[in-house]
Amino acid sequence: MVEIITLLWNGFAIAFEPVNLMLIIGGCTVGLFIGAMPGLGSVNGVAILLPLTFLVPPTGAIMFLAAIYYGAMYGGAISSIMLGIPGASTAVATTFDGRPLAKLGMADKALTAAAVASFVGGSISVLLFTFLAPPLAHVALRFGAPEEFSLMMLAFATFIGLGGDDIPKTIFSICIGLVLAAVGLDIISGEPRLVFGNITGFLHGINFLVLAIGIYGIGEMLWTVEEHYKAGGKSMMSDAVITVQRTMANLKELLGTWKTALMGSFLGYFVGILPAAGATPGSLMAYGIAKQISHEPEKFGKGAVEGVVAPESANNAASTGSMLPMLTLGIPGSPTTAILLGGMVIWGLEPGPRLFTDHADFVWGLIASLYAANFFAVIINIAFIPAFIWVLKLPFTLLAPIIFVLCLIGGYAPTQDMHDVWLMIIFGIVGYLMRKLDYPLAPAVLAIVLGPLAEPALRQSLLISSGEFSIFFTRVYSAPIMICALILLFLPLLKPVIRLVGGRKTARR
Repeated sequence: MVEIITLLWNGFAIAFEPVNLMLIIGGCTVGLFIGAMPGLGSVNGVAILLPLTFLVPPTGAIMFLAAIYYGAMYGGAISSIMLGIPGASTAVATTFDGRPLAKLGMADKALTAAAVASFVGGSISVLLFTFLAPPLAHVALRFGAPEEFSLMMLAFATFIGLGGDDIPKTIFSICIGLVLAAVGLDIISGEPRLVFGNITGFLHGINFLVLAIGIYGIGEMLWTVEEHYKAGGKSMMSDAVITVQRTMANLKELLGTWKTALMGSFLGYFVGILPAAGATPGSLMAYGIAKQISHEPEKFGKGAVEGVVAPESANNAASTGSMLPMLTLGIPGSPTTAILLGGMVIWGLEPGPRLFTDHADFVWGLIASLYAANFFAVIINIAFIPAFIWVLKLPFTLLAPIIFVLCLIGGYAPTQDMHDVWLMIIFGIVGYLMRKLDYPLAPAVLAIVLGPLAEPALRQSLLISSGEFSIFFTRVYSAPIMICALILLFLPLLKPVIRLVGGRKTARR
């Protein structure tokens, strides 16, 4: 313990060197705006700015890129809350309640909640990273295909709670998402499947952001246009203001969400350390669990502050957690850390267990920079809230075309294929119709995220066990996770029975 504190203190001395500190602050600021741009996200931001890092020493370079990653995690919530367009896949769950809060004139509350929750998630994850790195790395290494599928099943089990009491519609929504996730090339045979008349654009599958931006960006815009027309052209957005008194009241209210923030932080971190899991599944699982354990689950989707706190604390914690397998095992925990890993190799640093001994200054300087980046990111984010609030004060006739153009850019940016733009517009119309018919959108969006992760894990597990499903119940880590998933999966189905029994007992009294 004393040795770790000494190494961390030396790391702070490196992180707070003037050049490195400027790189951290600059990276957080750039990352904030990169995360807020729909379709760009931390992956593209880090990839675009990677060549600039060759102008500075490796330690400063990795600090700058890590700060961009951190800033982008904060920034992803901005467009989700202000415009209803997910800035990145990690911020989709924030849209569920962040956007309704903005519509109710409480955008400042949603933005403050996102910033504070991100800070809590980042702080807890960095502390866990500092003191539990080696043992957690070994646990993550024990996670094979059966454990990954069990974890995906646990995530799917939380979906049932996202669709309200209408379980058939929720299951239908999940199935639609899973079908869309299967479009493309078969992962084992390589044969095309569900390519709809051999349309070549479907061969690379359906990009998740295309679906998310279509449903939550264009679909939300169409819905708002209809409501705006019904209101006779009057603004459908409550006046958004920010004052010192409101900010203090918002912070006081956030104290009541500390349990949700802790749950999201720990869940996000442990999902983040799993190779190839990343922040998106962690944030989605945190949202689902937050709704299931809430005393007022009916508020979720209508402007519950816990619906912002849970995913934001989880995705920031997961972003730190994903760096752990990268540094200790040389295995990237997310697409962004894969780019960071490539940068480290270019700089002549070999990730793995020996990195902590051979390049201790580099490692502990990076860990110390995460503390600094977390602090500066929350300060910068809160400082810019008045500017973000100003966006909501724009006339809707001006805001609607801006949202539409940003959606088009966000749909085109990931693959630079016009096929995805047309697909996104179709998804927008489908999302609008599903909302009109009162079908839950969240389960479909979440299914297309986890489908590509769950399918290869399931098929690899069955290949290992020669088709025996018992493999999920006989392994040390997969068995308890799968049992928890099954309990959560069947619990909502038992609610009608529990209510019936409870009603009979009340009638007898």
